[in-house]
Amino acid sequence: MQNLQNELVELLKHEENLVVDGHLNKNKIVELALKVEPQLISILIKNNTFKKHFFQEVENILVFDKIKFQRFVNNKSFLPDSYTAFKNKIGLITNDDDLDNFISNSNDIVLAWPHKDCVLEGGQTKEDQKRNEIFWNETLAPDSVDRLLDAKALTNFKKFDKDGEHKVTEFKGNENIIIKGNNLLTISSLLKIYRGKIKLIYIDPPYNTGGDSFKYNDSFNHATWLTFMKNRLKIAKDLLSDDGVIFVHLDYNESHYCKILLDEIFGIDKFQNEIIWRRKQATSYGNSKFGIVTDSILFYSKNNTHKFYPQYSKDDEHTQKYIKERFVYSDSDGRKYMKSPLVNSLYRPNLKYVFEGINPPDNGWLYSKEKMQQFFDNNELIIPEDEDARIYRKIYADTYKGQVIQSLWTDISIVNPMAKEQVDFSTQKPEKLLKRIIESVTDEGDYVLDFQLGSGTTAVTAHKMNRRYIGVEQMDYIETIVIDRLVKVIGNNENSKNNIQTTLDVNSKDESMEFDESGISKEVKWKGGGSFIYAELMQYNQKYIDLIQVSETKDKLIDVWNEMQDTAFLSYQFDKKTFNERLEAFKTASIEEMKEYLIEVLDKNQLYVNYSEINDDTFKVSAEDKELNKQFYSKK
Repeated sequence: MQNLQNELVELLKHEENLVVDGHLNKNKIVELALKVEPQLISILIKNNTFKKHFFQEVENILVFDKIKFQRFVNNKSFLPDSYTAFKNKIGLITNDDDLDNFISNSNDIVLAWPHKDCVLEGGQTKEDQKRNEIFWNETLAPDSVDRLLDAKALTNFKKFDKDGEHKVTEFKGNENIIIKGNNLLTISSLLKIYRGKIKLIYIDPPYNTGGDSFKYNDSFNHATWLTFMKNRLKIAKDLLSDDGVIFVHLDYNESHYCKILLDEIFGIDKFQNEIIWRRKQATSYGNSKFGIVTDSILFYSKNNTHKFYPQYSKDDEHTQKYIKERFVYSDSDGRKYMKSPLVNSLYRPNLKYVFEGINPPDNGWLYSKEKMQQFFDNNELIIPEDEDARIYRKIYADTYKGQVIQSLWTDISIVNPMAKEQVDFSTQKPEKLLKRIIESVTDEGDYVLDFQLGSGTTAVTAHKMNRRYIGVEQMDYIETIVIDRLVKVIGNNENSKNNIQTTLDVNSKDESMEFDESGISKEVKWKGGGSFIYAELMQYNQKYIDLIQVSETKDKLIDVWNEMQDTAFLSYQFDKKTFNERLEAFKTASIEEMKEYLIEVLDKNQLYVNYSEINDDTFKVSAEDKELNKQFYSKK
């Protein structure tokens, strides 16, 4: 068989996207074979070996056996790694010499970007390694995706406001919502009610640095990262309103790859800006290269009908220097101002008029006579004694908005570790950064979505700015960091603090603090208030993944397996009988390989309970949860 495999690689290596880095692009080849794509069939039938193995003559006509060819291509020995060899050992291939007995497992790891029609499912974060979480990924080919992206049931509903934590009794349709669960499955669920309703999406995805904790078992290469992003960005586009926009925050590792991906999904003409954010002043990389002190934020619109409100800054170095050099005059009351000429750069005959006895410049004044009178009445004009001299306008320092912000942002720094805004999250973004983005493209009441919520800065900032928001995060720190921050933003009545469950660690240590006064609170005059609802995707197979990840011994993993085989939904391609017969061989693998395999055999379509199945007794959904799910998914 190995010779036949090598021959196929040689046969297809010059065909675009069919062989990548010396390995077959199996999903693409199988896709073409199942479609009986003429170019592939022509190549195979001209080769005597493949003609003999995969074509049968029927009434003088050669018929391609696409099922046999699919099994051959999907043979795991095409992936020459130790994990594949181990899987073969424990029974995924029952007879190496009999292709028809091969138990195909099509959940192949993505090795190359051409696998664009696959769905990457997995846990994710880019939080620091000290948390020591274990992550996994799996690329599910189309034939493995059945109901994976169906709307999921929610559970564990809680409402938080200034009076503490409460049971959720109803959905009115305008709530702020925080959801714990896999972000791909959550945003696909949100499509049912939020399609075309989100004004702004901001995401700060894992940077795929190799140094962060976004490991996904194997090296999370560009191909896999792009697949991960593609699935989520396509859904994000559907969630955006016609005048909606998306900002994707990246570093140098993936920004250029992601730009091409966003061009493909949104269209090159929908690209608005690459914003360069100088996040720190300096860093050291030794003598080999320049220090890296910037991130990129890619800004795209769904259409070109979005609103945009220019922003101003007085805090960057350039503007501070400008103010110091230009605002050098003072009124009698000491009020600082600069002189601004009122001469038009273009010839405007309609703006040539005598004002307060002063003749107009050759091209005319900069403003209409009515506007000039308004300046004069406000004591903002300097009228010269010479009738042919210039009139200047006073621009006062205390009313000067600053320079219009361009695409280089140097006036916002990362969160100071000693600042009140800082939480236990190494990649926390400053509220000022999110404020600038939010107020440049949204109005009060608009929906803001962050489906890679991390420390919760997007939700916190949106709350203080009176925007509605939806935040999604699957890691446990959603409870100890995100909920904590939002509760402090809302503020607590003194007589209601004990109503907030300490399991979420939401009590303020500073008993005198009624609401969060950090970040942008002073700038936006935040005084507390508002509410949000917390909910979780209702787990099914996902609970076994969680148990697998936290298991520290092989015996614990076997206990998990014993529960899985009785109650979990397993892949239809998995032979439980054969696996149990070879259980001792399974125990010889490393604990990481054991975890990876047990995760792989779970049916990914059943990670969470589908909303359409909440009445199925198998899932034991409470009457209360059934009613709240119906309300949530029926709101308009």
